[in-house]
Amino acid sequence: MNWAMDDAPMLRTEKGKPDTTARHVLQVLGEHARPDGTNAHPSILRIQFRTGYDRTTVQRALRRLEKAELIRKDGSVDGRTRWQLAMKLIRPKTDWSDLEREEDSFRAAAAERKRRSRSKGVTHSTPVTVTDSKGVTVTDAKSVTGDVTDSTPSRHALKVRPSRTERRPNHQQPSDNQLQEDSSLAAAVSAVKGSQQKDHHLESFGAFWVSYPKKKAREEAKKAWIAAMDRGADPTHVVKAAEAYARERHGEDPKYTKYPATWLNKGCYDDEPDTPGKSQLRAVAGGHQPWRNPEDQSAYYEEL
Repeated sequence: MNWAMDDAPMLRTEKGKPDTTARHVLQVLGEHARPDGTNAHPSILRIQFRTGYDRTTVQRALRRLEKAELIRKDGSVDGRTRWQLAMKLIRPKTDWSDLEREEDSFRAAAAERKRRSRSKGVTHSTPVTVTDSKGVTVTDAKSVTGDVTDSTPSRHALKVRPSRTERRPNHQQPSDNQLQEDSSLAAAVSAVKGSQQKDHHLESFGAFWVSYPKKKAREEAKKAWIAAMDRGADPTHVVKAAEAYARERHGEDPKYTKYPATWLNKGCYDDEPDTPGKSQLRAVAGGHQPWRNPEDQSAYYEEL
């Protein structure tokens, strides 16, 4: 399928916020449509299962999409409405600029909150007032400090108390319980960080899944996507490569299209596009047809 959700105009609610509900329903229609956007006829029950929305929510989202001319009715199949998606609509580039400005504002606000939090944690020492300076000779600032801190009540009226924030060194060895608690805390922090990193990798998986021409083994594709991101792959580059692969496979036999997990695990998103005129030949019934991609040929024999 050579259609990506990022190309669809952003539908917004009455308050001007993105209509994520309608966009999710549109994504399901795109998954069931042909490459040209026609013949999308999933049932309401199928859309409910895919999105998790109730029946009324799905029907309202379909009406909003139809009103925005993103979809239109094109007959029916077995009692289900058949939809055609508006493939030629292009999302304005200003939407991306607006998102970038919002991201910059969010980061600036987060940095300001962090700075304020750190400034509140700074403790200021209490000023010391000398009530009786008789008998104190100021000859050297260093020596005065030593005399005052080391003085006894019989010689000076000023007695300097240690600061409340001062902590005396503890030379006791940590107990087994303390070591076990520290280990458990470190394991919990590591688990939270790993979960956050996984959620971050999956943020762009939806765009990849919609763009990829063969939608098989979604869970395996998710695992392969996370592994690719952990290896340092750029999600934007991978999505664009998936779109290019979809264009390459358009009109070809889907049987020879790689599974998404296989495509990700082999790093095919870094492959150079095929050069016209250098296709290989494969033997099929009725004659010879060119291979569009040498890797498709090896994948075909691996499946055999």
